[in-house]
Formats: sequence, C-alpha cells, structure tokens
Amino acid sequence: MTTIDWIVIALFFIALIGIVVWVFIQREKDTKDYFLAGKNAGWVSIGSSIFASNIGSEHLVGLAGTGFISGMAMAHWEIQAWVILLLGWVFVPFYDRIKIFTMPEFLEHRFSSASRSILSMISLISYVLTKVAVTVYAGGVVFKEVFGIESMWGIDFFWISAIGLVLITGIYTILGGMKAVMYTSVLQTPVLLIGSIVILIIGLIKVGGWGEVQRIAGDNMHLIRPISDPEFPWPGVILASMVIGFWYWCTDQFIVQRVLSGRNQREARRGAILGGYFKLLPVFIFLIPGMIAFALSQKGLLNVSSSDSAFAAMVAQLLPIGFKGVVVCGLLAALMSSLASLFNSSAALFVGDFYKKFKPKASEQHLVVVGRIATGAVVILGVAWIPVMLGLGKVLYEYLQAVQGLLAPAIATVFLLGVFWKRTTAKAALWGMILGFAIGMFRLFLNVTVGMKAALVTEADKLMNKVNSVTEYTRELLVTNIQAFSDKIGKTFPAVGDAMSGSVKEAAGSMAVITPESKEHAYNLLSQVSGSLDTMLTDQYGILYQIAAVNGHVFTSLLFIFCLLVVIFVSLFTTAPTEKQLNYTMMAATAQDKAITRASWNKWDVIHTIIVISVIIVFYIYFW
Repeated sequence: MTTIDWIVIALFFIALIGIVVWVFIQREKDTKDYFLAGKNAGWVSIGSSIFASNIGSEHLVGLAGTGFISGMAMAHWEIQAWVILLLGWVFVPFYDRIKIFTMPEFLEHRFSSASRSILSMISLISYVLTKVAVTVYAGGVVFKEVFGIESMWGIDFFWISAIGLVLITGIYTILGGMKAVMYTSVLQTPVLLIGSIVILIIGLIKVGGWGEVQRIAGDNMHLIRPISDPEFPWPGVILASMVIGFWYWCTDQFIVQRVLSGRNQREARRGAILGGYFKLLPVFIFLIPGMIAFALSQKGLLNVSSSDSAFAAMVAQLLPIGFKGVVVCGLLAALMSSLASLFNSSAALFVGDFYKKFKPKASEQHLVVVGRIATGAVVILGVAWIPVMLGLGKVLYEYLQAVQGLLAPAIATVFLLGVFWKRTTAKAALWGMILGFAIGMFRLFLNVTVGMKAALVTEADKLMNKVNSVTEYTRELLVTNIQAFSDKIGKTFPAVGDAMSGSVKEAAGSMAVITPESKEHAYNLLSQVSGSLDTMLTDQYGILYQIAAVNGHVFTSLLFIFCLLVVIFVSLFTTAPTEKQLNYTMMAATAQDKAITRASWNKWDVIHTIIVISVIIVFYIYFW
C-alpha cells in the first residue's frame, strides 16, 4: 500500500461520512422512514442497494475461490438475474398491494401468527449466525492478506480489521437507518465495479488473454457437469440454485426490503431490473478472476497460498499504485453494505415481528429508538461471534455456505404455494416450515459431525475425476491436492488410515509423469480408497452416513420436493383458508389493482428485461 492508495481510501471514507451525516441531519420521523427510507427511494438507489447488499464475503472469498478450484460450476447461483426480474414483475405489485412491512408479516395475514414467529426466528438466527458471522470472518481474512499486516499494537490484524468493519458499519446503520444503507450503496456500487473490472482486465493481460485461461482451465470451463459428478450433478444444481434463488431474491427480508422502500411500483420494478443487470456481473468480476488467478498460478506468475485468498492475492500482487486503494475501497464497500443491510433488516424484523407485539401502543419515535438499539445488539452479537469464527472459521465457513440450501426449501415452498395456490392452509404452512426446518437443521448437524468424514469419500471421487482430465497445467495442483487428501485421511482415521493414506500417496507419486498407465493406476488406487471409506463409514454410522453422504445440492432439491408434498397433502385435509386470508394471494388482485400495475411499466421496462434474459441464455449456451 502506497501513500496514494491510502489517500484514495481516506477520500472514500470522507464521502461515506458525508452521506451518513447528511442522512442523520434529516432525522427519521417514523419506522417507515428508518426501515424503508420513507418509501421514497428511486430506482437507481434500489438497484444499487440490491447489488451492494448481495455482494459480500461469499463473492470476495468464496466465489473467487470456487472459480480457482472448480471453474464455472458455481456460476449457476450467480447468473440468477431472472429471479430478480421475477421479484420486479410479479412480487413488487403483489407486495405493494398487500402493504406489508416485513416478510413474516405476510405469513401472519395469509396463514397465522405462529407462521410469522417461526419465519422471524429462522431469519434472525440465520442473519446473525451465518451472514453476519461469515462476512465478518471473511473481512478479517481478506484485509489481513491485502494489507500484508500481521499485527498492530501487539494485536492480530485479523481482530482489528474484523471488529473495525463491524463497528464502523454498525455506527452508520444505527445513525442513518435504511436511508444510509441505500444512499451509501450508490457510492459503494460504482467503486466496487471499477476496482473489480480493473482486476479482471489486468489479470487477463497478465495471463495472456481469455484463450489462455480457457486452455489452462480445460473442463472447468463447463457449467453443466455430469449426473455422476460428486460435487455438481446438473439436475441437483439446477433445481437447488432455483430454489435458493427464489427464496433469497423474492422472499428474504434482506433483499425484499430494498424494493419495499421504493416510492411506487415503477421505481421498485426498475430498481429490480437494474439489480438484474448488476447481478450478471459477479461471474465476470469475481468468479472469472478466480479462474484467472488459477491460470496465473499455474504459469508461476502469481503466488496464491489458498483458493480462498485468490482474489486478495491478485489485489496485493497485480494492481498498480492507486488502483489498489480503489479495489480496497471496493472490498470495504462490498463487506460494509452487506453488513449494513443485515443489521437494518434484523432490526426491522425484531421491531416489526416481536417488539410491536409486546408494545402495540408504542409511538413511532419510540420504535425508531428501539430499532437503533436492536441494530446495536446485532452489532454486539456479530463482534461476540468473531472468536468462534476465528477458532472454527475454516471448517465452519465451508458448512455455513450450505445453510442457505437447508433453510430455503421450506420457506420457498410456503411462499410459492401461499401466493399462487388458494387452497394452501395455515396448518399446512406451519407443518411445512417446521418439518422442512427440522430436517434441514438435522442435515446441518450431520454435516458438522458425520459429514466431515463423508466429505472424504466425495473428495476421493473428485480427485478421481481430476485424474481423468489432468493436463500438464493442472498436474502439480492435482498432486498437491492428493497429498493433502492423504494427510486428511491420516488425521481423521489415525487407527486405520495408514494403509489408505499409503495408497493415496502412491497415487500422488504415479502422477509425476502423465501417461495413460499412470492415470489408470492413480484412478484405481483412489477408487479403492473411496470404496474402503464408504464401507467403513456405512458400518460405523449406518443410515446417518447415508443421509450425510447425499450430495448437498441434491439434498436441497429433495427437501424442496418433500416440503411441497407435505404442504399440498396437509392443505387438502385441513380447513380451507378464509376470505380474509385469500386477500393475500395473487388471485385476489382487482381490476383496479391490475390497472395500477399496468400503468407502472412501459416498453422500455420490457426491452431491458428481454436484454437481461438474453444475456443469461447466451451465457448458458457459451459455457454449456
């Protein structure tokens, strides 16, 4: 970091402080002002906030890291811009008509207060223990690597950067509420885009062009993987990404709160369409740079200590003077905007779904104060979780990424059927959420216990696939991964792992030279180890291992189908919804409602929607 880089960062913070002070001076009159920016947000701030809130540690650390390791496989989750269009065209008019404040509030009107409480509880737990925790942990890791500072004032720089990130973000969210989140996003989004695009361009120039990345990446360029793929079987990936996409973009308070703040349907829809345009970018500005980092490392042009540090390594080693400061501001923008949105959404849920029940006559000013206190509480919980993330982070981070796939099916089912099927009943929604959440959490428990051992079988199968497709560029990395796999077996199964570990080491040794014979030998050895592990774990854990061994994306898909069947079955055998409850379905829209919606869009909204969908189609065709 040079003086110019620090000046750039200082200017960014001055601009950020200016926005927050300007918002704070205006003062919030009521909860609508604090949590929904007075319902006066325009399409630019809505679209920018959708994008800036979405971009977090899973992109800066996880997406670039998976690009480094798995290539295009994770792009399915990032090219879900069509679901944001669904939010704009279908759910914006619906949410505007029913006049709700939070997503759990909809469930109370459509089903029951019990459904509302369950969703609020699930959302708050997931926000604090997953999104806040992962973002804070990743922030500490990224900034420690980018700045290259081990400690300051005798304190590990991880702590300083992580706690500083939480406290600064918490302060401006408490002071400014949703307006601060929205308006700072307008500053943060272009900074993030500029910095990431610079990384992409410099990386491509350094590696020798896109053709060189394709050549080195090989089979990792493909989006669609075979059904037999241990990590990304295409049916499970397609359905799971759609389920998670629908839950996240159309029903999660974290995102929907942005369009609820729009001054009317036109602004909210156009904000969603702009968000759709922005959502096309992460693949190009995070995932592809991860693939470029892999190509550079294979050519000896970049030193990457681990896949998770791929993006940060490019920032630290490739960027010229001045631009490093811009990208650091972009990293700060991504992490801070995600945290700010989480803090505000968590406070909105607490005030709207819990506090108002205990104090129904509380004044709007009192509720704003409570909202600030609730935001502060979430900040404190985020800081309190840091030691846990520091101690268990690398293991916990991997499993936290699977939490969305375990939470989404039940919630997506209840919203989907509740909005579009009139026969869906309150008891069915309640049982669908309870059973779906319980099964999801049971699988999460297995992931953290039995799943850590089951993952070794999956890793053996992954290595077998990589042996079949190995090239001179990927040989060295493959050998390193096989050796690391050998160490994991030895540590996980110290009593019986020596023989299997020896076979794995022999497989690594046979890859010293790539020939058909050496590939077949390594493949057979790894296949034997995979079979031995599978037999041993089946004998030891039985059905628990079989459940833990189901591919995560396939499990998400199966859980979604199960929740659908539960809600449909229970609905058919329980009392039909009342007329009042049916007012909160899509079919209850009157001719006047439809006329208002029709007047809110024109040909330009349609044209831009078609453009976004066309880009997605072309992307799938190119990377198929």
